[in-house]
Amino acid sequence: MAKSEPATGGVFDLDRLRQLIELMKEHELSEIDLREGEKQIQMKRGSAVAYAPAPMPVAAAPAPVASSAAAPSAAAEDSHLVTINSPMVGTFYAKPKPDSENFAKVGDHIGEESVVCIIEAMKVFNEIKAEMTGKIVAVLAKNEDPVEYGQPLFKVDPRG
Repeated sequence: MAKSEPATGGVFDLDRLRQLIELMKEHELSEIDLREGEKQIQMKRGSAVAYAPAPMPVAAAPAPVASSAAAPSAAAEDSHLVTINSPMVGTFYAKPKPDSENFAKVGDHIGEESVVCIIEAMKVFNEIKAEMTGKIVAVLAKNEDPVEYGQPLFKVDPRG
């Protein structure tokens, strides 16, 4: 939230701001701009829908010059995996609350609507959905890690 003046009353009291945040969530608004006389407040939030991650195929890694016999077969096994990437810059949260189970763990089967994590951006918590079906084979980010746009968060086996 960016404010031009401190919130002291009227439209700008804390309870009213909480109501506006709920209104933004309920109606999936990305921005509200309010003015009362000389006072002004702008509230913006990221939208997981607007920045939906597009699954990108993972290219097979080139084989190292000196490698064991197991390395090429491991690369071939990973060639079908896809990643779930971060749709925004923010803080990665693997679970909804500190004392809760992770949204997605290695071995979990996920569906297109499965929430796999939360990314906090500008004090707004955005649920990130898998947008694919499959099995989680790797979690690439740690809880409360900062993440970048496009950063791989999970490896998924779409066949699983």
